[in-house]
Amino acid sequence: MASKRGPALTFFAIAFLVLALSDLMKRFGLEGADTGLVVLGRRLSRDASAVAGPLLALVLVVYAVGIWRLRPWAVPLGWAYAAYVTANVLLFPFRTPQPADAGIGYWLFGIVYMVVAIAGTTMCARLLTRRTAVAERAAAAA
Repeated sequence: MASKRGPALTFFAIAFLVLALSDLMKRFGLEGADTGLVVLGRRLSRDASAVAGPLLALVLVVYAVGIWRLRPWAVPLGWAYAAYVTANVLLFPFRTPQPADAGIGYWLFGIVYMVVAIAGTTMCARLLTRRTAVAERAAAAA
């Protein structure tokens, strides 16, 4: 099955498991005082992250399993997650107060993060769409 999944989707499945772990840990503020899960562009408090983090982590674990096993139900989940991430990163600068002393490095990081997040989630959903279609055709032919 790994050969059907390919290295890119294998990477994404593992990456989404790591992201799930990160979402679980947001409530502890290990990354600093400004740490918190961001939902639709708004950074949540630690208490809210304690509730939302495990829920989003569960979605990411289910998605990672779907990618790993090339399950057809993972395709709409992947496109929904890509849409959520896109909305999240585009809304963040407008819905979450930015630091007054934010320099060019802060904004440059934000732009790079936005491009990687949108491109990564969209690429994963696209690859998953293609691979599951190929896997379904192969299973039907067998």
